Amino acid sequence: MSSSKRKVPMRKCVATQTMLPKKELVRVVRTTEGNVELDVTGKKNGRGAYISKDEDAVLLAQKKNLLGTHLKAEVPEEVYSELLELAQKEKRS
Repeated sequence: MSSSKRKVPMRKCVATQTMLPKKELVRVVRTTEGNVELDVTGKKNGRGAYISKDEDAVLLAQKKNLLGTHLKAEVPEEVYSELLELAQKEKRS
């Protein structure tokens, strides 16, 4: 018999290296055109990297260029700004 509980998809945060439920992370994607942007739906085409909605994790990723390394692309400042905004909203809620 299969249990009624569905398996929670887990992903690893590029900054903290911790496995977390996919819903607790934000996907940053390098699109097929080579642009790097946030993927809040988690469904955009392209190479993705996950990062937790935590200010420290975002700052660490920015300092060490972890997203850029993972996505093999230049990550614009706006992406980090959006991630920090998300992290701050998450903290308030």
